[in-house]
Amino acid sequence: MKSDGYSPGECKTVEELLQVQREGLKWTVAHAYNGSDAYRKKMDAAGVAPQEIRSRSDLQRLPFTTAEDLREGYPFPLCCVPFSDVVRIHSSSGTTGTRKNLAYTRKDVEDWVAFFARAYRMAGVTAKDRVQIAVGYGVWTAGMGFQSACEAVGAMALPVGPGNVDMQCQFLVDMQSTVLCCTASMGLLMAEEIHRRGLTGKINVKKIIYGSERSSVSMRKKISELFGGAELFDITGMTELYGPGTGIECPHHDCIHYWGDYYILEILDPNTLQPVPDGEWGEMVVTTLRKEAVPLIRYRTRDITRILSGPCSCGSIMPRHSRIKGRTDDMFIFRAVNIYPSTIDAIISAIPGLGSEYQIHLSRDASERGVMKIIVERSEKPDKRTVEELENNLLNTIRKKVLVTPTVEVVPYGGLPRSERKSQRVFDTRIQDSIV
Repeated sequence: MKSDGYSPGECKTVEELLQVQREGLKWTVAHAYNGSDAYRKKMDAAGVAPQEIRSRSDLQRLPFTTAEDLREGYPFPLCCVPFSDVVRIHSSSGTTGTRKNLAYTRKDVEDWVAFFARAYRMAGVTAKDRVQIAVGYGVWTAGMGFQSACEAVGAMALPVGPGNVDMQCQFLVDMQSTVLCCTASMGLLMAEEIHRRGLTGKINVKKIIYGSERSSVSMRKKISELFGGAELFDITGMTELYGPGTGIECPHHDCIHYWGDYYILEILDPNTLQPVPDGEWGEMVVTTLRKEAVPLIRYRTRDITRILSGPCSCGSIMPRHSRIKGRTDDMFIFRAVNIYPSTIDAIISAIPGLGSEYQIHLSRDASERGVMKIIVERSEKPDKRTVEELENNLLNTIRKKVLVTPTVEVVPYGGLPRSERKSQRVFDTRIQDSIV
């Protein structure tokens, strides 16, 4: 049976937006309760019935949803519609063993394309643009999202995909691409290559829309300068919440506008899980308003940001938050891949000859390119393998299982510091200056 998702028109006033949020919240809670055993058990345990949720002020009565809920329900977590209504599956880039698969109905896909196209338009993209898409395709949401919305705007899509710097440069010159979509790291890499090859005067890139990872003010400035003054737009999103395009930096470049007619955003103290005043940093928690296949109710994103109150000088009525500052958990993003230290831990533990102590160092080299170095001890028990053999084994295993290439250093047993407290595993010095 086809679900009847909530589908209002685009809001023109703040009052319309608030009405959409009230009605969408009521629909979502009822839809989740009736469609998912997991959601029903959560709400019953919290002692709340769908009919009791009448406005945004009732949000705090609802239980939280976490990434663990999505992993525990693998392969079709929290699905609230019949499988006959599911037209697509996307998967997160997480590397914790069990991926977060998300189902989409036809309406979910259409909604995603609609608000992603809105993001493109906010960045000034029109049907006259040529959009070079240098993000990952496949089960990830990135490539499909960027391309579908690009075509919805009427712009020319150039789906080059990630990597392949030679082809990227050739397309920028030959196709005269006006917009480049990429990660921040890829944007920096391409900026340096354009500069090194002397192509700045031969390309026509006016805008760079980037996402997936944090970037500092200095990094953005360097990318823009090496691209000959291109304008940068930070775009937000996550697989759980449709994918990329759930918000974007506006042309005044002082905030991220998020689509409050598709989801409600709360900012909570990560320790007390209570709301913080507007302007204070906290954890982003989202509740969807129209999502059919896998609605989210108070989903803890673990991203840290803050609400920016008041109207934006750009004129949009859509609410605003700051660019993402960090995370509340130990996950980090390296070259668009979500990585947990536990994943590295499991790989190290499975390699004979390696010990249990390790460190992950994230930094940027002289050219501002991201670098990941893993330092791990040898096992206490002597092993015949050489240091080079152990390093190559670890490097190749991480490259295969995590899809990134770090540098690896194996040190003697006892070579890393011990602590009575929990050992610090991740040392991230990639961002030294402000993000806003």
